[in-house]
Amino acid sequence: MAHSIVVIVGSLRKESFSLKIANTLAKVAPSSLKLDVTTLHDISFFNQDLEANPPADWLSFREKLQKSDGVIFVTPEYNRSIPGVLKNAIDVASRPYGKSSFLGKPIGIISNSPGPLGGVNAAKHLQNILPGISGAIMGQPETYLNAVGDAFNDKGECVKETLQKILEQYLAAFAAFVEKQNG
Repeated sequence: MAHSIVVIVGSLRKESFSLKIANTLAKVAPSSLKLDVTTLHDISFFNQDLEANPPADWLSFREKLQKSDGVIFVTPEYNRSIPGVLKNAIDVASRPYGKSSFLGKPIGIISNSPGPLGGVNAAKHLQNILPGISGAIMGQPETYLNAVGDAFNDKGECVKETLQKILEQYLAAFAAFVEKQNG
């Protein structure tokens, strides 16, 4: 049976590279993984005052994560960090205190940028934020995708063979990591 993996897209932009990368991951995933590409458009702002009676969107997001066998973050870098919408989603999912929906879930991180650095700061910030609220974070291969600006056609399909190969290799490693963590 395939492991259910939630792929969280860290950008709201309709034509975001993160969404296109996430969709490519879903397309090239090995049969041992079933990827659920999840955008953050519908998650309201975290406010601790709402914790006693959490909004339905929080509960739905948390439940999706809790039912999964792992999580992959695909994020751009905004101002040398992760986008605010992604931090908000992490805050929503990590509450209430001690009951994070990420607990025990194997975690993968893929950052990206049309520039030369591949969003490395965003990935490093996720590596700083997640310990204590998540399961193990896959350390290798570290995947910072740079120069992704020309990697997709106008339908959002990956046309850069080298990128697709990197994503396939990443998923093979993540599948083995999830198997080890869930085994």
